[in-house]
Amino acid sequence: MRRAEIRRIAAELFDFDEMARRTLTRHWNSRTPEEQAEFVRLFTDLLERSYVARIEPFSGERILYPAESVDGRYATVRSKIVTRRHAEIAVDYRLLLRDGRWRAYDVLVDGVSFVATFRSAFGRIIQQSSYAGLVDKLRRRAVHTDLELTATVR
Repeated sequence: MRRAEIRRIAAELFDFDEMARRTLTRHWNSRTPEEQAEFVRLFTDLLERSYVARIEPFSGERILYPAESVDGRYATVRSKIVTRRHAEIAVDYRLLLRDGRWRAYDVLVDGVSFVATFRSAFGRIIQQSSYAGLVDKLRRRAVHTDLELTATVR
């Protein structure tokens, strides 16, 4: 239930289309609209699982918002998670204003960008095999995760 609620909130806060486009960079425009839609779906699932796995351990921790900056349609919100052991973890959100709403198109945890990390990994996979190879890996990962979740629920 809790994970489903996190996913629901993430869908409202994140611009998964923009994140997917920025992750594929030059490979995005050569994809058909159907391929783009499938990639967004597969990438969203992967990103939700990655993000949820990274933030779930910090449930109940104190979050500070020390700064924000706006530059036209772009903004950055800086936050710090302060753990019970007083460690600080920087989490910055890069936002884009679209259709009157601010939504995150990237998350940086301790300075490491989710989009840049996936862009690098996906670029290597595409270079070593192909775009179809990347999509196949993402499909298999989604099915594998669904099977894990089903086994956990039983």
